[in-house]
Amino acid sequence: MSRDANQQQIEYWNEVAGPRWVEIGDRIHDQIAPIGEAAMQRAQVASGERVLDVGCGCGQTTLELARRAGSGGRVLGIDISGPMLASARERASGAGIGNAAFLQADAQVHGFEPGSFDLLFSRFGVMFFEDPVAAFANLRTALSDAGRLCFVCWQAIQQNPWMLKPAAAAAQHVELTPPEPGAPGPFAFADADRVRGILADAGYREIECRDQSGEMAVGRGQSLEETIEFLSQMGPAGAALREASEETRAKARSSMHTALSPFYTGDALVMRYAAWIVTARPG
Repeated sequence: MSRDANQQQIEYWNEVAGPRWVEIGDRIHDQIAPIGEAAMQRAQVASGERVLDVGCGCGQTTLELARRAGSGGRVLGIDISGPMLASARERASGAGIGNAAFLQADAQVHGFEPGSFDLLFSRFGVMFFEDPVAAFANLRTALSDAGRLCFVCWQAIQQNPWMLKPAAAAAQHVELTPPEPGAPGPFAFADADRVRGILADAGYREIECRDQSGEMAVGRGQSLEETIEFLSQMGPAGAALREASEETRAKARSSMHTALSPFYTGDALVMRYAAWIVTARPG
């Protein structure tokens, strides 16, 4: 694979999505933190371990992994987004965590030191690879023989109404083009059988996709209007509205209000989510 194989994603996460996620990153983290914590429990992070956090974003997972690995361990967060990594480094400095470091690189093609990590972890950071088989094969080289892989990814959008309903409301006013099945994006790994096939082809064994689903609090502590504004900036709805006029965005927000108000508790939108926690070992 060429070094610019993921160039479209690199540009997107540096020029478009990265700056936006820095602005709203704390709200996103608060929303999905319980899912990431469930994956960390599944990964059984141990004191003294060497961990690679793939697609670490603004660094919240990296710092939590570093706390779990303890002073004898070390965690490297890798991401293609410079703005998000700048936020991550600032976050680590402010927290006084010295066993976490960050690297701006494309995990698909980066030359990792062989066997240098005990755990490859990711919270919603691995669904954007242009060539996932090649990417996971490259990541496998970084694992020790006794190492393991654990990541969390979204199931299909139909099982995630917190993203489906805003997108459906926006679709009343702008055109939403469904991505090709398996195309890089939030739902690229919705099909568990496809995920198992990718990892098997990349040289992993003992592959398991465990259902992680329940209710999610979206926009905790925000008004419904503030939460709708937040949702209009992310996911399929955000992608569709990005180039729309302010008049169109206002109409879309009104439709979102109608669709989402039954789920607002007075403190947050409480809606269903569904993810996979995927685990595997190098073959």
